[in-house]
Amino acid sequence: MSKKDDILKSAITLFADRGFQDASMTEVAKMAGVSGATVFYHFKSKEALFLIALETVKDGIIKEFDHYLSEHDFESGIELAEGIISFYLYLAGTMEEWFLLLHSHYPYKLALVNKECRSHLEKIYNSLVDIFERAVALGREDGSINAGDTRKTALVIFSMVDGVVRFKIYNLYDTGALFNELINSCRKILKYKT
Repeated sequence: MSKKDDILKSAITLFADRGFQDASMTEVAKMAGVSGATVFYHFKSKEALFLIALETVKDGIIKEFDHYLSEHDFESGIELAEGIISFYLYLAGTMEEWFLLLHSHYPYKLALVNKECRSHLEKIYNSLVDIFERAVALGREDGSINAGDTRKTALVIFSMVDGVVRFKIYNLYDTGALFNELINSCRKILKYKT
């Protein structure tokens, strides 16, 4: 792993743990085992580092989903939807720092004034909803899903699943205890046509 990669990994950890405001470049350097000058050599500012960290999280989530979907065969759209839901919960548990960073307040605050940040957030959420939409579209084709508008249905399902992830990330509720209810609720939504 390169020094730049070490810095980026340390930054993701600190931004996820402390938030943008409370994470310092000095701490990033210390955690990465490099000098402050090395951090600034690779990243011009704390905001630039944050944006690259956010992009790295986006790329990581998409890469993980691409790998998961390429390694599994699904017989129907409903089976694909359930697999995507399960994998999203799994990924949020194993890559918790990514989701802590993504669910923190700062990216959304920055997105109001920074087009690059807004673009990263839009790409993250559009990519995730696209994955859910793929399952809904397949299910409509094969008859396993009887939902209305494909995109809106995917947005609703994603919102439910991501809400459960937020419970997990902030230690508000054990998501394992909600898994069956989440799957059953999603099945009901996906079988309903307006």
